[in-house]
Amino acid sequence: MVCGSSVFAQTQKYTMAEAVNGLRTNLAVKNISQPSWIPGKNILVKFDNNAYLSTEVDTKKTDTVISLFQLNKNFAKEKSLKKLPVITFINDKNGYYKTDSTYFKIEKNGSDWKTSPWLNFPSKAENITVLEDANTLVYTLSNNLFANQNGKAIAITQDKNENILNGQAVHRNEFGIDKGIFISPDHKKIAFYRMDQSMVADYPVIDWSVVPAQNKNIKYPMAGKKSHEVTLGIYDLETGKTNFINTIGDKEQYLTSIAWTPDSQSVFIGILNRDQNNLDMNLYNATTGNLEKNLFTEKNPKYVHPTQPMLPIPKSQEDFIYQSEKSGYNHLYLFSLKKGIVKQITNGDWTVTSVLGIDPTGKNVYFVSTKETPLEKHLYKVNISSNKITRLDNEAGVHIGILSPNSEYLYDSFSNATTPRKINIINTQNGHIENILIADNPLTKFAQPEVKNITLKADDGTMLYGKLILPPNFNPNKKYPVIDYLYNGPNVQLITNSFPASGNLWYDYMAQNGYIVFSMDGRGSFNRGLNFENATFGKLGTVEMEDQLKGVDYLKSLPYVNAEKMGVHGWSFGGFMTTSLMLRHPGVFQVGVAGGPVIDWNMYEIMYTERYMDTPEKNPEGYKTANLLDKVQNLKGKLLLIHGAQDDVVVWQHSINFLKAAVDKGVQVDYFMYPGHQHNVTGKDRVHLMQKVTDYFDLYLKK
Repeated sequence: MVCGSSVFAQTQKYTMAEAVNGLRTNLAVKNISQPSWIPGKNILVKFDNNAYLSTEVDTKKTDTVISLFQLNKNFAKEKSLKKLPVITFINDKNGYYKTDSTYFKIEKNGSDWKTSPWLNFPSKAENITVLEDANTLVYTLSNNLFANQNGKAIAITQDKNENILNGQAVHRNEFGIDKGIFISPDHKKIAFYRMDQSMVADYPVIDWSVVPAQNKNIKYPMAGKKSHEVTLGIYDLETGKTNFINTIGDKEQYLTSIAWTPDSQSVFIGILNRDQNNLDMNLYNATTGNLEKNLFTEKNPKYVHPTQPMLPIPKSQEDFIYQSEKSGYNHLYLFSLKKGIVKQITNGDWTVTSVLGIDPTGKNVYFVSTKETPLEKHLYKVNISSNKITRLDNEAGVHIGILSPNSEYLYDSFSNATTPRKINIINTQNGHIENILIADNPLTKFAQPEVKNITLKADDGTMLYGKLILPPNFNPNKKYPVIDYLYNGPNVQLITNSFPASGNLWYDYMAQNGYIVFSMDGRGSFNRGLNFENATFGKLGTVEMEDQLKGVDYLKSLPYVNAEKMGVHGWSFGGFMTTSLMLRHPGVFQVGVAGGPVIDWNMYEIMYTERYMDTPEKNPEGYKTANLLDKVQNLKGKLLLIHGAQDDVVVWQHSINFLKAAVDKGVQVDYFMYPGHQHNVTGKDRVHLMQKVTDYFDLYLKK
């Protein structure tokens, strides 16, 4: 079913560089740089022309907060800064920034700003965390954790074994984990991950840029193999002592959702078993390390996927907001240390995608969700007491919000198919919306494709959303070659109502050069609820292909589609899908280009693979069906595999083993490798990559 379309009639074509990187360079949509709110004030700050500019929202008064010229008054000419650094504002008169290996404090003095050196850190320090009111920096150096307190460097850990990592993100950044340092609310204690990966097998990653080439071993825990062991330490800045939380249980369990209680006396840890079907949310005493109590347990026969910590409700020591998918969709729950789960606050067949904040009164939660449609994200507030939900924005599209410190205002940046970018300030109390930016469309001079929004149904009746991109000056009496671009894996959504309408300027480029492009999110992809996502459990690459083949059936039903000239392309999970379609459904597509493809799930990481496939021991048939090494002989048509030589996500061996299988079975495939690149090919080299992909389709689909 076709839901809508848009047509523009200009003639200029994109260059490949514009199609790949244009929206980040010469075709970038106008935006506001570094938007933030001054803590404690209704003052919005933005960066522009080497100065921070402020707008007092209530009075509309604008001013220059600080400029490069003002900052450089503090330095001799030879030490002056070439550009204004990123400044973190503590309030409208104080802030700090870093250059090289020093943090500097800035303080407003009349109309000028005074600068003073504050805290130093080693040049190779990482994971730097600032405790501004405690005059302390916390950082990692190599595999250990350090603090610089009042100018004195302190080694919090001193592990000589380089395979024991402190203060870094663990579990390969799954479960929403993006850091390894957690500061207590009173800034007196530091919780930190300690990961022992000594027992995990080494995996070689070769640096080909030097002669002779050098090997760097990484620790890569593959499905069904030995995993790492993680604990949580607590360092007390006042006593200088460290103790470790007694997380009794399987040493290979996952420690997720780390959060402090408001009184800084206890920590929450979500203990997820390696099978990922049982989550115990526990509370531990930060001083003794002992379990205070199990707060609740969540179970699911397929998997539980915690990604968010407890959020304390202001003006309460005991009440929190908890996020869970246990209803089938990610929703907000009110949790009490005394009563447990009190109630579900949001409810419905839609997903809360993020929480923007809780107002200082503790009455309302501000959040983003797919409540209107899975294709859009909108901004809302919900009253914790009444469960009343109020939508705060008023236009279609994908919205991103930044909540002011007192929750009175919301910075709202959004786009949709016909709006490149629009930025509003929303008064969350009375609903008034004031526009502060409408960006011009930077693509109007180019020949625009016609973009049709497609709705199909899976075998079980589930609604599937896709897009059909038709060439400019489309002729319905012609037959066009088709490219199906896909991903269709967990945690990714390709089809949204955002700018550009097609979703990707490379699609537009291909349409300008005579192709129809099709893309669709099948079951297994993101933001459609738990049942939609875990429909693929234990059989990755099966249900997803059934859905993609529904798309193929739709394409074949169109009189202007040349069913003998169809190509498929995807990267990572999309590379797995591309290769799977070429081998498990040979002949459907005449050409495939698979980038960074998973070929054998036995060789992919434990956390991701075992969530969606269980272990090879428990699910041998699922792994066997998804394994593409014994299906190479099925290939009909042309297949190009592409891989980054330093890929540490889908390791290079996936495609190397595939090539060996092709040689063993006398099957011809094409191959290209990108030296110096990890899992994704980025920067200027991505232009080379997409030219390679395009040339391959041109060679075999335009004959």
